[in-house]
Amino acid sequence: MQTAADAGDAATLLAAVPAGRRVALVDPRFVGHVHALRLGLTDPRFAAATVPGALTAQPEARGALLRALRRTTAAVGAGAPVVAPDTDPAPDDRTVPGRIAVALEAEGTAVKRPELGSLTATVPTDAGARATAESARDEVDDEAVRLRSAVKAHDGFFTTFAISPYSRYIARWCARRGLTPNQVTTASLITALIAAGAAATGTRGGYVAAGILLLVSFVLDCTDGQLARYSLQYSTMGAWLDATFDRAKEYAYYAGLAIGAVRGGDDVWVLALGAMVLQACRHVVDFSFNEANHDAVANTSPTAALSDKLDSVGWTVWARRMIVLPIGERWAMIAVLTALTTPRIVFYALLIGCSLAACYTTAGRLLRSLTRRASRTDRAAQALADLADSGPLAQGVAAVAPGLRGAFTAPAVALLGTLVMIGAALFLPYGSWLTVAAAAVYVLLSGLAVARPLKGALDWLVPPFFRAAEYVTILVLAARSDAPHAVPAAFGLVSAVAYHHYDTVYRIRGGTGAPPQWLVRTIGGHEGRTALVAVLAAVLTHAAGFTTALTALAVAVALVVLVESIRFWVSSSAPAVHDEGELA
Repeated sequence: MQTAADAGDAATLLAAVPAGRRVALVDPRFVGHVHALRLGLTDPRFAAATVPGALTAQPEARGALLRALRRTTAAVGAGAPVVAPDTDPAPDDRTVPGRIAVALEAEGTAVKRPELGSLTATVPTDAGARATAESARDEVDDEAVRLRSAVKAHDGFFTTFAISPYSRYIARWCARRGLTPNQVTTASLITALIAAGAAATGTRGGYVAAGILLLVSFVLDCTDGQLARYSLQYSTMGAWLDATFDRAKEYAYYAGLAIGAVRGGDDVWVLALGAMVLQACRHVVDFSFNEANHDAVANTSPTAALSDKLDSVGWTVWARRMIVLPIGERWAMIAVLTALTTPRIVFYALLIGCSLAACYTTAGRLLRSLTRRASRTDRAAQALADLADSGPLAQGVAAVAPGLRGAFTAPAVALLGTLVMIGAALFLPYGSWLTVAAAAVYVLLSGLAVARPLKGALDWLVPPFFRAAEYVTILVLAARSDAPHAVPAAFGLVSAVAYHHYDTVYRIRGGTGAPPQWLVRTIGGHEGRTALVAVLAAVLTHAAGFTTALTALAVAVALVVLVESIRFWVSSSAPAVHDEGELA
């Protein structure tokens, strides 16, 4: 830390700092809480940020900061205002950091201004104002505010009342011992994998231990995000780990339960895969709807207005959050039922609960979409196209086919293709070449569905329909085959493909776009993989080779997507965010 005599001296000192470092300017008259300074000066997610009396810039904003500082110095020296002549700057913008923040924004550099709530951050101009500011600062417990803000504002009932009251203190304990959110996230994954191993023993003691360990894993899962918010330790690696480990933990636990059930003489692999498929499809409904409406321009629909009204009544907020069976409620249910019942009952409860939740959330989104006249942007259409995961076959059809017009054409065509594919897998004789013909129809309809930009009111349904077609087809064909261990192999294949789809979601949410096209082409796209599995079922009818083929395909897809995903998330182009998680 260095003290500058004036603004000109500050510019000289800043220019001497190595280019790769973050810098900060703090007015020497600053009065406020330490955590207010943390929020304004240490959050790595923003190129520039400010609180009253303080300003920071990451390396990418250093050049703009120096230019703004020099302009500010010249303006102040000449007695000219930094802001437009017809505006009256806020008191906090009259300080040097405040003037520079205004100048940065005028140049086009985004400056984050974090919400401080009850925290104090100000630059008093006289003794009376300083006394008032110091009194306000001393009346608020800085650490209590920091602990409260570590907890996510909108969370499920179980997480809010059964986990967060004490997990925030675990987060503080971790912070004081130098532990990072990534270490806690990894500990949560390891604990969940041990829980899956305990469930795989197939014994009552193993099931009880698995239930307890799953809850411990969830406590750690809450703690990592709270630790990130408490200590402002957001990172690219944290985004990747937190975004993917929840799914890895849940699906590994499903596999552990299925293995344990088989050891006890009850084969529930179909139920385990069904639960995974249902959960993945629920998530893609959420992701697609949110991306379609990310920057839509329209009046609020009556359905949305009713939802906001319900959220103004305390008990309805918690009831609605519980109905959607968020991760806290879901994991608590799984843990308790594992300890007290059997894997089959666990999966029945999951399938019933998640089905009801899916019906509730999807119905609400359908009503919102139908009653809201929205004008969707090119960005939203591109996000939906990326989520569709169309491979070379569908892209080839889309390139030569005229775009089908109509407000609901794209989802209708996608739904028709999904019904054709799943219906063929379910009702045609297993191994029939008619199923392959149905797959060809599915490829054609998949291409037609994405031949035009997905800007319709219900076009967000296209990616969920494609996910359902691919996942359910793999499940049904594996379940109907006589090949030993075909369903566990299908479980592995769906897991690998689902990882690719979640990876796509979090790249889009991070603002970096979808995975590269070469990756989508290499793994075939949803329609290519679906058609390939149909061909394998026809060629390898009643042969153990079907299991081998599914396993080989799962390994190939997993290797390609994992290598590319790891390369991306540890690269400098990955978004510096920490995922806050989804209620579902």
